[in-house]
Parts: sequence; C-alpha cells; structure tokens
Amino acid sequence: MRLLNSRDRLGWGITIILFLLVLYPLAAVLIQVLLPGVFSGVWKLGDWSLLLEIFNRPLWQKSLENSLLLGLGTTLLATTLGTALAVIRSSWSFPTAKLLDGAVWLLIITPSFILAQGWVLFAAGGGIASELLGWSWVRGAIFQPAGLIFVMTLSKFPFAYLSVYAAMEWKVDGLSHAARLCGASAMTVWRTIQAPLLLPAVLAGASLVFMDTIGDFGLPASIAAVYKFPTLPYSIYSAIYTSPIRFDMAGVLSFYLVVLIGLAMMLQFYMLRRSRFDFLSGGAVRSKPSADGRFAFLLGLLNILFLLIIIGIPVGANIIISLLGTQGGGYALANLTLEHYRELFSSSSQLLTGFGHSLIIAVSAALLGLLVGLGVAYVLTYSKFKFKRLIEVSSILTLAVPGVVLGIGYIFVWNQKWLESIGLLLYGTPWILVLAAIAGAVPVITRLMVGAMAKVPVQLLTAAQLQGDSFIGRIRFILIPLIRGALLSAGLAAFGSGIFDLAVNSILFPPKFLTLPVTINKAFENLDFGYASAATIASSGIVILIILAVELLLRRKEVA
Repeated sequence: MRLLNSRDRLGWGITIILFLLVLYPLAAVLIQVLLPGVFSGVWKLGDWSLLLEIFNRPLWQKSLENSLLLGLGTTLLATTLGTALAVIRSSWSFPTAKLLDGAVWLLIITPSFILAQGWVLFAAGGGIASELLGWSWVRGAIFQPAGLIFVMTLSKFPFAYLSVYAAMEWKVDGLSHAARLCGASAMTVWRTIQAPLLLPAVLAGASLVFMDTIGDFGLPASIAAVYKFPTLPYSIYSAIYTSPIRFDMAGVLSFYLVVLIGLAMMLQFYMLRRSRFDFLSGGAVRSKPSADGRFAFLLGLLNILFLLIIIGIPVGANIIISLLGTQGGGYALANLTLEHYRELFSSSSQLLTGFGHSLIIAVSAALLGLLVGLGVAYVLTYSKFKFKRLIEVSSILTLAVPGVVLGIGYIFVWNQKWLESIGLLLYGTPWILVLAAIAGAVPVITRLMVGAMAKVPVQLLTAAQLQGDSFIGRIRFILIPLIRGALLSAGLAAFGSGIFDLAVNSILFPPKFLTLPVTINKAFENLDFGYASAATIASSGIVILIILAVELLLRRKEVA
C-alpha cells in the first residue's frame, strides 16, 4: 500500500508539473480568444466573430492559405518520398545505405532554420547556384510555393521514412507466398497484401510530416530576408514583435494552428483504428535487405547524389558563404577569408554572449527535464495511476504543438501582475526560456526513458521496498544504475535541442538577453550572410564537440 501511495503522489506531482508546462499554456491560447482580458483581470466575453475575420483580413487569410498549401503539399511529397526510400532500404542492400540512415537522423536533429538558411544562400540572387554554377533558373524555381514545398519535403521526409522503415522490420512471407501460389502477380501481392499492412505506418508518418511542417517556424523566418511567404507561425511571431502588439491576431492565428494540428492528430488516430492489422505471429521473421547486386551500384550512386542534395546543399552553402569576404567579391580565391570566424570570437561579438546564454538555458533544461522525464516515465511504466493516459498525452503534446504557440501561451500565463507579488513573474526573465525548453525536451526524454524502464522488472523495486528501502533509495540505487545509458542519451538529446530552438527563443527572449538562435537569425535577417553562416558552422561544431566529449567521458566512466 505504501508503494502504491508513493506512486500516486508521484503521479499527482507529475500531472501538476505537466499542467503548468504544457496544458495550461495551450489552454491559455484558446481562452485568450474567448476571454481576451481574463489574464489582465478583466472578465469580459470576447468577440467570437473575430475568429471569422481570418477570411476577411488579407494577411490572416494568406497566412492560413500558405500554411495549408505548404503542409498538404509537403505531406504528400514527403510521405511518398520517405515511403519509397524506406521500401528500397528494406528490400535491397547497396553501398552507402548506412549513410542514408545517418542523413535521416541528421535532418531530424538539425534545426529547420539552419537548413533553410543553407537553401537561401544556395538559391538566392547572387547565391551559389547562379554565381558559382551558372544556374540562374534556381532562384525562380525555389522562391515560389512549389519550390518551398520541395525544400520542406527534403527536410521532413525522415518522419515518414523512419515510420515505414520501422514497420518493415518484420515480415510474414507466408501471406505473400500463398498469394503467389494462387496465381497473383508480384504487383498484385504488393498492392493487396504488403501495402495495406504498411498503411498504419504510412499514415503515422504522414501525420508527423504535416504537424511538423505546418508548425515550422524556421523556414519562413529564414526566407523572409529574400522572399515574402507568410505562414501562421511567422505571422504569430510578427503579431507579437510589431508595434502595436496584436494579441488578438496572435490568439486567432494560434487558435487555427492548434485546430489544424488537432484535426491531424484525430484523423491519424481514426485511420489507425480503421487500419489495424496484427500480422506478427510465429511465422514472422526479421526482414533482411536482398543481397542481389544487379542494381546495387546504381542504387549506391543515386543515394550519393541524393545525399549531396539534401545535406550537401544546405550544409555546404553555409560553409562556402562563411569563407567569403564579401558577397560582391565573387567566388574567387582572393575573396576567401577567415575574417567572419575571427569576428565571432572578438570581444564585441554578440555570438559569444548569446552562446553562453543558450548553454546555460540548455544545461538547466536538460538537468531539470531529466527529473521531469524520469518521473513521467516511472509513472507510465510502473504506476496504476488513474490519470496515466492524461500524463502520456501531455508528455508528447509539445512534439505536435509549434513552439510559437507554446511561446504565446507562456506569455499569457507568466505575464500576469499578481504573479509579481509572489515572485513568479517569469516573463521577461531567462527562467521562462528554461521552462519552455523543459516542455520541449520532455517528450524526447520520456520516450527514451520509457523504453529503458520497460527492461527493468517491477519485482526488483518491489523487493527493495519490502526490505525497507525508501522510494528515493529505490530510484537512486536500483533504477538509475540500470538505465544510466538512456539517461545520458536523453540528457544530451535535450541539451542539443535546447540550444537551437529558434521559435521559442524568438517569442520569449528577454530584452538585452540574446540567445544563440536569435543572434544567428538576426544576422541573417540583416543580410549579414557571412557572419550568420560562420556562426552557424562554428556553434554547431562546438555543440557537437561538447556532446561527444560528455558522452565519451561519462560512457568511459560508466564502463570503468
């Protein structure tokens, strides 16, 4: 009974924490639309007709149209591309296949604004494509809706790829063999048996692509310097950082953004229930790519060309531009310089200050997020807490909800006058960035922790409790040593994601408290491409080295 009570107390504590970090800010966005003055102490029913103004105000309507066009177009193309690549990767063995897997993960963890900046530097007028390669047509091809969908597709297809690739880990050849014995062709077998079995994974991947695309802030923020393409996330940001501040506009656009993402999640759950196939049985075997070498060389070559596009262009463009003295000087050897890198580390550089601030925020969020994620995973794995499903949904919600919406909610929640009397007026302080970073890190940490805890039987904890060990003692001396590797991976993942979160940082950064992503993005907006590219390459390299050094040190200590 004492064990159950301790778990219930933990469950209630985690519920309250997730409510403050996630549910309350998101609810505040919707409440602000219905009761616009409630967070200022004014109880007055809002003008609900304002929700319909999105169809009358040109900027609001255009933002909605662009987001839908970008989201639907990217979902269609990225899901098709990701599914095709996953099928090829699972079916045939070819050289450089591991490089494709690595590139997929690199695209997932790389902030979208960095990838978008690389494409802008490549395709813009006077950019690499036109000046170095002589491809003047690239600018017109990229800076249009279809081109932006193409760029977004190349950065979002990993969600569909991983979803389908994971679903193809096991196969039941008996079904296909039976169909072939009945006279079905290979195409018929694929269309009637294999494709329907993959449908849930394809739909799951498509929903992830749509939600991540429609809430993406990085691409519109990066292309704003050279091409005007307002979307819901960027217009929400503009409403907060223009004079006068338009909380009504931010609230309405956030409402529609949340509704679109909610509809996508509901559609996914509905389709998955309608398309459930339990096909794993005693006849299931782990799938292995075919060793047929007839097309291996061709697939390997095509894969290299594909990687040069999806990784080489955005990363390579940043490297090249960071080494140019001036844009007008052309791509000659005489124009190559390290001056931008020297400028980064000068005493007057804003990058060092912003990088220091981001390091503090990321480290704080990683450590505190580990505590929250550990508690969430414990409740989900071992507890019979009656609101466990609410905790599970809340812990993954920030994966789907855009950072700009979460940031708007934090403004409404933590910018109330009565909080000042109790010392909790966090808006305008770095602590609000830490809270937002924790909210963003909890889903990743929780998923890693749940997977690790699933391997630790509850009987170990129960036996320790029967011997008189305390709840904290069981966690400290039994559970943590057994999942230490997962804890390290979760902490480093949270640290890396917290460093480069542009959306939340752009919405919530306090006055005169610049952070790394804001510093890079401001340099890019000011058309200081050389400095912005050098800052991107240098900061990314430093963060990677920090992660590798910490992992090497702690992993070696763990082995010793």
